[in-house]
Amino acid sequence: MNAIGIYGNRLPEMERVLETLCTRIGESRARMKAQTGMDPVEHVLARIKSEESMREKCRRKGLPETAQSALEVIHDALGIRVVCAFLDDVYALRNDLARMSDVEIINEKDYIRRAKPNGYRSYHMILRFQGYFAEIQLRTISMDTWAALEHHMKYKKSLGGSAALIEQELKRCADELASTDVTMQTIRNMIFEEGGEAQ
Repeated sequence: MNAIGIYGNRLPEMERVLETLCTRIGESRARMKAQTGMDPVEHVLARIKSEESMREKCRRKGLPETAQSALEVIHDALGIRVVCAFLDDVYALRNDLARMSDVEIINEKDYIRRAKPNGYRSYHMILRFQGYFAEIQLRTISMDTWAALEHHMKYKKSLGGSAALIEQELKRCADELASTDVTMQTIRNMIFEEGGEAQ
């Protein structure tokens, strides 16, 4: 294994870029809160993909384990997950990020309107910012909770014959949570239309 690491000497710059992106998201969050009176974001998680994970991904994709593969071919060395309170907040934040003049959107996948077959929902953006690619995942609290549960189940080795039933139940749960997200958004819209003050 290369002692210098797969990112070479780029790690400090990657950390700076990730921090700057998080600051930008914080600025978007503040603007939206000023407009609506409500903080649209529950929490933000940011990470640089670990050496082990990036090398494993390179191997899985048949790529050489180099900085060029990690930073130019693979686009999620930098990752940010933004968990929002409501569905509209996800799309409002997406639009705010897209308006930034120095951010280039490379790819977007709306797994909220078009969920994956297993029920997974989230909004994914691949951005290029200050010379680096970053994956942004935007989702609601319920989507995040479901994804965490599904992740734990996926890596359980002893599911045996119950695996199919668990997958079926997880899909049903995902659909119910999606319905709840829509209902909660409708309730919030009704409150705003009635002129209620945000708490």
